[in-house]
Amino acid sequence: MFCYFCQKNIDEVDYKNTELLSRFVSSFYKIKPRKKTGLCMHHQKKVATAIKRARQIGILPYAPK
Repeated sequence: MFCYFCQKNIDEVDYKNTELLSRFVSSFYKIKPRKKTGLCMHHQKKVATAIKRARQIGILPYAPK
């Protein structure tokens, strides 16, 4: 698998893009590991930080309803 962000030449991961971030969250709203997502280490860290920011602001939920 190749990194999604490296393929699309995306440098920054936006925490406001919930549709993209929801791809990297499991059904129990846990952040998926690198083996499942196929991201490189650089982008996995950025995705994790963006998900945490979105959760803190209230855009993404912490747990399922």
